[in-house]
Amino acid sequence: MGPIPLQRDIVHRPGSVVAGQGDGTRQVARTSLPGIPQASSAARRFVRAALADWTGLGLPSAGEFGERLTDDALTVASELVTNAVVHAGTTVELLLRLEDSAGPEPAALVLEITDHHPARSVRDSRAERPDPAEYGRGLQLVATLAESWGITYRTGLKTVWARLPGDDSYGLPDAAQDEEAARRRGLPAGRAPAPTAGSAERDDAGWAGGGGLSFLAEASGLLAGQLDEDLVASTAGRLLVPRLADWCAIWLESEAGGPAAAPRLAGVWHRDETRSELLRPALEKEPLRLPGSVGTGPVSLPWPEAVGRGKDAGAALAHHIISGGRTLGAVLVGREGADHIPDEVAALLADFVRRVGLAVGAARAYTRQATISRILQRGLLPSKVAEIPGVTSALVYEPGDDGVVGGDFYDLFPCPGGRWCFVLGDVQGSGPEAAVVTGLARPWLRLLSREGFRVGEVLDRLNRLLLDDAMEAAEAAALMVAAAGGQQIPDGEQIQDGSQSRFLSLLYGDLVPLPGGGVRCTVASAGHPLPLLLRPDGSVRPAAEPQVLLGVVDDVAYESQTFELAPGDSLLCVTDGVTERRSGPLMFDDGDGLARVLAGCAGLPAAGIADRIRRAVHAFAERPPDDDLALLVIQVDEDRHTAVPGSSAGE
Repeated sequence: MGPIPLQRDIVHRPGSVVAGQGDGTRQVARTSLPGIPQASSAARRFVRAALADWTGLGLPSAGEFGERLTDDALTVASELVTNAVVHAGTTVELLLRLEDSAGPEPAALVLEITDHHPARSVRDSRAERPDPAEYGRGLQLVATLAESWGITYRTGLKTVWARLPGDDSYGLPDAAQDEEAARRRGLPAGRAPAPTAGSAERDDAGWAGGGGLSFLAEASGLLAGQLDEDLVASTAGRLLVPRLADWCAIWLESEAGGPAAAPRLAGVWHRDETRSELLRPALEKEPLRLPGSVGTGPVSLPWPEAVGRGKDAGAALAHHIISGGRTLGAVLVGREGADHIPDEVAALLADFVRRVGLAVGAARAYTRQATISRILQRGLLPSKVAEIPGVTSALVYEPGDDGVVGGDFYDLFPCPGGRWCFVLGDVQGSGPEAAVVTGLARPWLRLLSREGFRVGEVLDRLNRLLLDDAMEAAEAAALMVAAAGGQQIPDGEQIQDGSQSRFLSLLYGDLVPLPGGGVRCTVASAGHPLPLLLRPDGSVRPAAEPQVLLGVVDDVAYESQTFELAPGDSLLCVTDGVTERRSGPLMFDDGDGLARVLAGCAGLPAAGIADRIRRAVHAFAERPPDDDLALLVIQVDEDRHTAVPGSSAGE
């Protein structure tokens, strides 16, 4: 029998951190959902059906779940399943557990959502604010609705769970129920939570006071954290239905714009889940386009026949989604069985849609920046790496999660004289400044290498070029200051454009296949993590000497080391995204950690070594890597001799 998997729990309760959960289970329901966008809708249907079944069976616990708590359960299930699908992309298991009352504690519903990608940890924003582009704000909503929630890590699995207490105010007078509901939502005594929709009997007066302000505050936080316009629309729809409306639809204009482009239906939401999918085809046929003259004000529209007739008819209201003076889409909301939407609700809708516009505008700006960064990154990296006779190479490159172009780059290319050159570099910083250096360094390296300069000479000349370029940038910045009459350049431009040094750590070498098998390798390291040589017996040693960064001093002469790679030998080259991967105060390479992992890779092919190092780096900390990660494995084949094309040239 293998070892029992280690289980780690991270549990969150208001004001405290505890371990463990209560017992008293009466009923369990579970289902498996594919990792596709429709999984959240299927999860909501499953939760609704399970609660209905339990209520039909007359279980006492189920009877303590009112409409508000049922809505909370649907919201939590939807958020957690969406989180698992977006960030794990695997099959998702959803489990519901109904717990009986225990002493003074009311009954509770526990939801567990499990995915199969434990390396992508879910982070609590109270401990450390995550990157909204990566994680969004779904867990903030879960933390608001749940009495407690937590994350459980097992081997190969990650489970996020939330515990929703039963409504122990059931049967109390209305005023007492409001006080109890306010206590559960963390509101001051005397302030009831914002009313929910879903029936003709709404307490719309509550929106005119603290309920409306509370709703807008919650909406602002949730919408601002979504940097994808479809997630903005999805979040907005869930906030509107069923709180303010029985159904809503959101259209988004094309980013390219133009009068001929029809708006895209981003989503349809109905308090009856089964009707959402029926509404979508009908509303897609008639995209909503409001006249530009209406501005940001509400527009009353005829009740869409696709939504219903007779008793299902009601009032419909539409708003433009506007950001920065541009129309980005429209929101259409409806209330069944009503001849109009009250003024206080219409005013709240207008404030809400303005927040949706700001969120969509921010999401589009972020998407444009991320797209430009990806295009720039592709242009700065080679489209393919060279294949070397008798040598197998494996490359791993993972840019950081910040959405901007990174500072790591690589290359592997042929040179005259039967040589192949390899490069692994890391520019200080990231973003446009790093992209400038990468855009200079990689073509310079290719040019110098193909001109026949030896390894050390290539670094000498690249160092001189970087220093000259930095000097020219500094002189240009000085001219900017002089042109401004000696005044400080605003926004730190003087520092960014002139005096910031362009430092570059670089590992550069060449490979020359030998007639009798094996490869002669010459390598130099300039302020870069040293390459490691792995022998077939598992021994590991550094294959270069440390030297100063490029672009720092001009009176340095770089030296190289030459050695032979025998059949079966492997050379590992990495950037500091590997060696300096952090877990609290510790780094991955502390105590020669990288060498220890590499020693355990003896006997693996090049691709196997690269994958094992990559997985070890990811597993070193719960957080995903926030720095670029690049590694190159060069392994001499054992099963054949190398054909030498042409003469060799080395140091």
